[in-house]
Amino acid sequence: MTIDQNQMKADVLLGLQWGDEGKGKIVDVLTPHYDVIARFQGGPNAGHTLKFNETKHILHTIPSGIFRENCINIIGNGVVIDPVVFKKEIDALEKFGFDIRKRLFISRKAHLILPTHKFLDAASESSKGKEKIGSTLKGIGPTYMDKTGRNGLRVGDIESPKFKEKYTFLKDKHAQILSFYDFSYNLAEVEPAWFEGIELLKSFTQIDSEIVINQYLNEGKKVLAEGAQGSLLDIDFGSYPFVTSSNTICAGACTGLGIAPNRTGEVIGIFKAYCTRVGSGPFPTELENETGEQMRQIGAEFGSTTGRPRRCGWLDLPALKYAIMLNGATQLIMMKADVMDGFSTIQVCTSYNYKGEKISYLPYDFSPELLQPVYTEMKGWNTKLDNITSINDIPSELLAYVEFIEKETGVPVKIISVGPDRGQTLFRNNTEKVAI
Repeated sequence: MTIDQNQMKADVLLGLQWGDEGKGKIVDVLTPHYDVIARFQGGPNAGHTLKFNETKHILHTIPSGIFRENCINIIGNGVVIDPVVFKKEIDALEKFGFDIRKRLFISRKAHLILPTHKFLDAASESSKGKEKIGSTLKGIGPTYMDKTGRNGLRVGDIESPKFKEKYTFLKDKHAQILSFYDFSYNLAEVEPAWFEGIELLKSFTQIDSEIVINQYLNEGKKVLAEGAQGSLLDIDFGSYPFVTSSNTICAGACTGLGIAPNRTGEVIGIFKAYCTRVGSGPFPTELENETGEQMRQIGAEFGSTTGRPRRCGWLDLPALKYAIMLNGATQLIMMKADVMDGFSTIQVCTSYNYKGEKISYLPYDFSPELLQPVYTEMKGWNTKLDNITSINDIPSELLAYVEFIEKETGVPVKIISVGPDRGQTLFRNNTEKVAI
C-alpha cells in the first residue's frame, strides 16, 4: 500500500508560552484561509478574546472561527464542555445575530463537566492551602480525571435513555468524595442551569468528529486545529504540577481530534513579545516591579476567564525554544508588540545560570532558587505601533528584535500583531497566507 504524500494535512495553531498568547485573534484572522476550525483540548478554562467592529468577544469552548460565515467549527473529542458556560456563550453570540447552529458541530466523544466536578475542583484547591496550583476552578481537572478513570459522561451519552441514571451515578460518587473535605456546596442551586445547558446541547449536531475531520481532509478541505492554554502548561511537559490537565502541545491535536501524526501540516506557534503567567508556578523572567506592572496595565493582562492579574516578565528564549522543539513549530506569530512601545531598552533572556552552570534549555526543576535568567539588552522602538498598517513601516528596532528571535529559534516570524483588532495584524513577506 502506498501513501499519497500530497494528501491534505491539518495545520495546528497553538500557544508557546503559559497561555494567553492571543490565539483567538489569530484564528479569527486566518479563518478565511480555512474551511474547518477544530478545538482539540481544554475547556472553559480557556479564554480566547477576539475584537472586531469595535466589539470584544470572549470564547471559552467554541472555536474562534465561529464569526466567519463560511467556516465549519468543530469542538473535538479532547475538549471538556460545561453546558452552563456553553449556553452563556451561545446566548451571547446569538444576540449579535450569528447563525451558530449551521456551522458548529460537537464531538460525541467530548466529555461533560458536571456541577460536582467544579465543587471537587474548589474543594481540592482549598485543601492545598499555600500549595495551591492556581486552578481556574472550572472543574477541568476532575473532569479529565473521570475521563482517564473511565467514569466520565460524554456528549454522546445525552442521547442515551440511561443518561439521567449515568449522571446520578457519577454525581453520587462525587458526593462521597466531597464528604471527606471540609467544604460546603449547594448542588440544588446550580443543577437546573446545568440541565438547561444539556437541553441546548441536544439542539446542536453531534458528530463522530474523528471520522468527519478525516473525511474533510480526504475531500481536500483545509483544516486548522486550534489549541488552548499554552505549551508550558502541558500536563506532561509543562511546569508540573502547575499545569493544566490536557496535552496542549501539537501531539494533543492528534489525540484530541483523531488525526494521525502524518496528517499534520504546518505548526503555527504563537508567542507574546514578552511573557505572562496566571496562577502559581515558576516563571524565570517574572518582573515583580514597576516594569512588570507597566506591562500588565498597558497589555490589559488580566485573565479573560478568571479576571486575575497576570504575572509579567521579559521574553524567555530558552523556554520558547523548548516549546518550539516539543511542537515542531514551522512558523511563529508574535503578539502584543505594541505593549512594548514605551520601553527605551528591552531585555531578552537568552540563557540561564542553573546550579552554577550556564544552560540554554528548560531543566526539570526551574524553581527560582536554582535558576536565574541571563539577559541580552536590546534597543526598544519607543514608538506607537497601533496605527501602523504596513509591515514596511515598522521601526528598525522592532525589526531587529524580530530578526534576533528568528536567529535564536531558527523559525521564521510570519505575523506581528500590533493591537487587539483584526486590522492590527501585519503580515511579513507581503503575504496574507500564513500556511505556505
